[in-house]
Amino acid sequence: MHKARLNFLSTLLCLAVLANPCLSAAVKSKDWWETAQFYQIYPRSFMDSDGDGIGDLNGITSKLEYLKDLGVTAAWLSPIFASPMVDFGYDISDFFDIQPEYGTLDDFRALIKKAKELDLKIILDFVPNHSSDENEWFKKSVKREKGYEDYYVWHDGKVNAETGKREPPSNWLQAFRGSAWEWNDVRQQYYLHQFAVQQADLNYRNPLVVEQMKRVLRYWLDLGVAGFRCDAVPVLFEIETDENGQYADEEVSGLTDDVDARNYLKSDLIENRAETIDMAYQWRVVMDDYQRIHGGDTRVLLIETYAPPAYTMQFYGNRSVEGAHLPFNFNLITGPASDGVSASSIKTAVDSWLNNLPPGRTANWVIGNHDQRRAASRYGAANADAMNMLVMILPGASVTYQGEELAMTDGEISWEDTQDPAACNSNADIYEQFTRDPSRTPFHWTSGTNAGFSTAQKTWLPLAPDYATVNVETESSAERSHLKIYKALVELRKTSTTLQKGSTKYGVLKENVFVVKRYLSGSESIVCVANLASKGITVDLYEFDKTLPTHLNLLIRSLQSSKKENALFEVYELSLAAGEALVLSTI
Repeated sequence: MHKARLNFLSTLLCLAVLANPCLSAAVKSKDWWETAQFYQIYPRSFMDSDGDGIGDLNGITSKLEYLKDLGVTAAWLSPIFASPMVDFGYDISDFFDIQPEYGTLDDFRALIKKAKELDLKIILDFVPNHSSDENEWFKKSVKREKGYEDYYVWHDGKVNAETGKREPPSNWLQAFRGSAWEWNDVRQQYYLHQFAVQQADLNYRNPLVVEQMKRVLRYWLDLGVAGFRCDAVPVLFEIETDENGQYADEEVSGLTDDVDARNYLKSDLIENRAETIDMAYQWRVVMDDYQRIHGGDTRVLLIETYAPPAYTMQFYGNRSVEGAHLPFNFNLITGPASDGVSASSIKTAVDSWLNNLPPGRTANWVIGNHDQRRAASRYGAANADAMNMLVMILPGASVTYQGEELAMTDGEISWEDTQDPAACNSNADIYEQFTRDPSRTPFHWTSGTNAGFSTAQKTWLPLAPDYATVNVETESSAERSHLKIYKALVELRKTSTTLQKGSTKYGVLKENVFVVKRYLSGSESIVCVANLASKGITVDLYEFDKTLPTHLNLLIRSLQSSKKENALFEVYELSLAAGEALVLSTI
């Protein structure tokens, strides 16, 4: 009788969970990645161990304890594979080896060993869309060697009826300006490259390519990585040729008059194809099969996608198929970037993700990466703490790009010092519209020579000018600093049951104050209030939530705030200085 009653109660609970996804999220325990602090390392700029002015693997290994002290769960490394470095590692000549200037496979094994000792996970950048034209696969494909004939997207092109000259197969444009097609004299065909000429697109309609890239995943899993961040996934597939073997042209977008810019044309035919979603599902099977066979923690799949919500959310999977654990959420980058930083633009960005999030899936929050200007430069240094607070207080996983914990700002890069191919393919008059170099300048460890990054005479990119005051050493020794605020946020996030499992409410007060409340029955509520305006303001939090108590306790404050931690503040009349952001709790 007792056993039957238990079975009956278990059945009721299962039915309740199926009927209520919110209950499901609260009942089931969280896997490590669902509340993780991911930290992106750009290896070339993190730490140089051998004095050549370029960051490397041993440099990263020497600083893993810093990441542990920050509270990082997993470090994601931008590409470290063998490469001619046309696009600084995103043009891979050997998917199974390390770029020599970064180190060796033994250095990588040492990094994994040290990370495991510190209980840190290492995630690698997986670059599936293309390889370097110096890759052996491409060289064999050029020669039409058996098994490699269709490894890449090749086409004869078309003959202009008026001039009789051969032209590219279509009008498609690459990300780095100009045609996405390049003629190869040896093979006497064009190949597709959605990025630089030296980055030839792999042909995912070829089963041999699909299996080869799965082999790449398994190889690095065998070496101990905890998963992958998959680069530029939306461009993996393009349309197939028509009945005449020709590719259709893209329509003009009307967004720009610059005929060489990628956005001069629409990208409906070369991005966000249905086949790409299925490929992500196949990669998830690789992750799950590996865990099933080898045991251990979940191996994660993170997807880079700047795409509309209806497409992006499909990467999570569906009722019958699991997809990526986390398609990256760039809404806090793309939304405020176009509308200006305001509470309303932040709300729109959060709405767009949470309102479209499939039931039972995990959100994530990103404010910067190696392809964007630094967060403190885009949002304004005064809002740096506020944005870090949002990333840590909103539900799900957080992602930090190296330096955001310090409020590092963009470096100043001249045309002469420019390295990024996206800028180099333009000219001295317009390169700043395209360059990604300012966010890739070396990390600031100290106020000393080369910010403690390198002992070289010259670093691969110049240092940002504020390194003497914005660095780990200075901010660690200061009574208060962006770094200490960041660490306090991570600690709160790790220890608060409410932030781990609680529900979320958010809104806007008086146009430029963004408020987030996290709440959980039986636990204290956490409230984040950020004034994103350029002037002070007083708000009544009851207008946001009438269930709040009369007073809230201050836990964490932004750097310029004059308030005191552990003091009580009245909810109905909370004054906020310009740029002031607070994290408070119910008593």
